[in-house]
Amino acid sequence: MQDIFIDLVITFCLTNHAKPTNLKKKVGMEDQLAYLKRESTVSSFKLKVDQHVLIIYQPSSNLTPVFYRPTSHFSCYCQEKMQEMGGEAEIATRGVHAFGNQKPQPLLTLPELGSCSPLQSFMSSKLNSLVELTTEKVETFLEGLLVNGWLSKLVNTRSYIEKSIAKWTFYLMLYSSKEELRASACDFWCNILLPRRKTEELPIRIEWFPSYCELRSALETYGFLFNYLSQTESIITDSGVRGPPKNIRAWIKFAAACCRVRSKRPVFSASEAEELVEIAVFLSSDHQLEGLLVLLDEFVQSVINYFTDEEWNISCERIAKSISCRSPRDLNCLQTVECISGVSTRSNHLRSAVSYQILLNCFNNKASNEEEILSLLISINVKDRSCDLFQMYIYLVLTENWLLSNPMFELKPVIYEMWGVYLRNCSCQITSTDMRPYASKVRTKASYILNGTIKK
Repeated sequence: MQDIFIDLVITFCLTNHAKPTNLKKKVGMEDQLAYLKRESTVSSFKLKVDQHVLIIYQPSSNLTPVFYRPTSHFSCYCQEKMQEMGGEAEIATRGVHAFGNQKPQPLLTLPELGSCSPLQSFMSSKLNSLVELTTEKVETFLEGLLVNGWLSKLVNTRSYIEKSIAKWTFYLMLYSSKEELRASACDFWCNILLPRRKTEELPIRIEWFPSYCELRSALETYGFLFNYLSQTESIITDSGVRGPPKNIRAWIKFAAACCRVRSKRPVFSASEAEELVEIAVFLSSDHQLEGLLVLLDEFVQSVINYFTDEEWNISCERIAKSISCRSPRDLNCLQTVECISGVSTRSNHLRSAVSYQILLNCFNNKASNEEEILSLLISINVKDRSCDLFQMYIYLVLTENWLLSNPMFELKPVIYEMWGVYLRNCSCQITSTDMRPYASKVRTKASYILNGTIKK
């Protein structure tokens, strides 16, 4: 702490043109700084205040001052520097909120539920004389079968799901306020879509299957913000119940299961799957859902793998453009990129494409290709005190994900050469004494990447 304070005093004296008193020859400001920095340890320099004058002296020089300035000047200087150093903390990310105000849940009326064949078979059997099941107790009875797993066993035995049962369990899964019911309904559907015994087709015939519209409608009810940037203000000012709802876990598990059965039953069109990828990424960006990160990562991978190779080559760029348009231009855009884990070729492809599109938007589309973006980055003078290093840090992380997540750039030596120039600018032109917000982060990040790139 004392070393930092002495560095601050030395910098103050030099920048405020304090005169040296014991140097034997006239030297320039750079020579003075080099001399002091070479000797600036706690033991070699001491500070003293004498009649409102700040004095730096060496113990071995009989208290002969090296530099001096009025303490009032130094006090103002310290306040300015502390404000600069504290500026980094003020640049805080608020976090993406994927949900706004929730809407009233739809009411489900299924009069035909009481006439479903499993229930009618039971009511006409001798067992009903013991239970005495009536039409008023139908739903309660079915809920018991669902929770205890007997409904799944009945469906597997008959290899058939009636429309009323399918709609009822789907509604419970997405809208029930009871954890036991929504979890059991979710397990019911997942067991149907993802049976333990692998088959070429679904072993159970489903009379009614929910479409993408039903899934999207549920998200709208939950308050999901399909147009995040234009609705940010309403999140802050509006009153009401805001998400995410407890049913979102079941929604995610069901949507992921639907993506995994494309070979047996295609559920979504290519355009619907594209929007589903965007939804998956922004759900992963919501800090309120951090407890579901493993589930969300599986969801992202499932929906990415839903596409055929031909579809993916076209859809990836569309998805990246849409995500970039919805991403804020702050640290939250980095969080969006990080949510796309690079565990597969496709996820790396998407991560790179999203980073590239966000960079294009950051520069207001002044660049049209890779070389032009890197040229713009190289042209930024990081030594200029007016340079926004916070924005520079965002550029640096985005460029890292754009280039290092796509192995195709290894075949373009010009790109990697320009990338190296940009990294050297960030790592070498920002000094260790630069106290601007994000200066140390930019320098350290660039040095780390540069070192790793050289080793490769």
